[in-house]
Amino acid sequence: MAQDFQLPTTHRVLQLISTEEPLQVKTIPTPQPGPGSAIVQILVTGVLSYSGEIYNGKRQYPFPKPFVPGASAVGRLIAVGPDATMSLGQLVLLDCAIHARDDPSAVMLSGIVEGFTEASRKLMHGEWRDSTYAQYTKFPLENCIPLNEERLLGSPSTGGFGYRVEELVHISRLLVPYGGLSDVGLKAGETVVIAPATGPFGNAAVRVALAMGAGRVIAMGRNESALKELSASNARVYTVKITGDDQADTQAITKLGPVDVFFDISPPMAAHSTHLKSAIASLRHGGRVSLMGGIKTDISFPYASFMHRNLSLKGTWMYTRYQMLSFVRLIESGLLPIGKGSGLIVERKFGLEDWKEAFEAASVAGINEVVVFVP
Repeated sequence: MAQDFQLPTTHRVLQLISTEEPLQVKTIPTPQPGPGSAIVQILVTGVLSYSGEIYNGKRQYPFPKPFVPGASAVGRLIAVGPDATMSLGQLVLLDCAIHARDDPSAVMLSGIVEGFTEASRKLMHGEWRDSTYAQYTKFPLENCIPLNEERLLGSPSTGGFGYRVEELVHISRLLVPYGGLSDVGLKAGETVVIAPATGPFGNAAVRVALAMGAGRVIAMGRNESALKELSASNARVYTVKITGDDQADTQAITKLGPVDVFFDISPPMAAHSTHLKSAIASLRHGGRVSLMGGIKTDISFPYASFMHRNLSLKGTWMYTRYQMLSFVRLIESGLLPIGKGSGLIVERKFGLEDWKEAFEAASVAGINEVVVFVP
C-alpha cells in the first residue's frame, strides 16, 4: 500500500461542458477536504451501459453544466476532514447515492442525475458537483464505505478472496437490487419472482436473492438463451418466458409457487409488458411487491385483489446507508462471490481519454460484465 498521501495541486478529469459537444479531459485544481468530506484517489470507476445516452442528452437527465460525470467507484482515502475517523490509505467503495444530511428525502446520484427536488438539486449544484471520472474526487464521508482490503484482495493462502480491485466495482451494481429485496424483507427459503431477469440489474437481482437465502428464484424474461443460462447457473433458479399471454404466464409461475415476493426492475420501455400483471397475480396471500424499475408512465393494478389478498407494494430508489453496510458484510462473508469463477466479468478497462470507446463498450457489454475507467 502506498504511504505517500500528499495531494497533488492539480489532477485530470473527464468534464462535460454541454450535452451538445464532446466530453473533454482537463487538468483542474485538486479539491481539498473539509468537515464531513474526504478526498479519494480513484482506482477504478464503473461505466453504466447507458452512459452515452446520459451525457449526449438523449435521456434528458438533469444535471449542472459544466461538471465531472461519474458513478460509484473504488478508491483510497488520501485526505480527510477534521471530523473523520477512518485512516488515510483506507480502501473504500464510493457510493454514488448522496443524501442530504438534514433531509433524507433529498437524494442525487453523483455524476448521473441531480434528483427530483430543489433540495437534491442543491446538492449537485453545490458541494458535490463533480464525481468520479477523475484521478481524485471530494466525497461525503458517509458515502465512503470502508472495505476489508485484506479479506477482499488478499491471497487465498492467508484467508483472502484474491479479488482484483476492478472486480469490486460489481458491488455497486449488485447493491441496487439488494435495496429493494431488503425493503420487502426477503427471507431465507422464500420464493421470489424477478422480472425482467435478463438485463444487468435483473441478473444481479437473481444473484443477490440467492445469496440472501431465497429457496427458489423464478427468473422471467424474453431472451430464451439468457434464461437458459440463468437456469443452468444454480439449481434454485427456475425460468418463465414472458410470452405476452398474462394468464398463461401466471399459470407457468404458479406451478413453481407459491410466490412470496415479486421484484420488478423493468426498463422504461416495459411499461406495457404483461409480466407485471402475471407476477402480481401469482403472489400468495400476504405477498409483497418491490418496484425498482424505470417505468415513467402510470401502471394500473388490481385494487380488489390487492386488498383481499393482503398484498404489500413497496417502491425503492437505490438503498439506505445501513443497507450498504449490510451488503458489504455479505460480500466480505463470501456468500456472494464476485471474482474469478463467479461468472462476473471485468475485461475492458479504459483511460479517461478513451471515453468514447468506454461508453460504446458498456452499451454492448454482457449482463455479467462491467466496463471501467482506470483514471
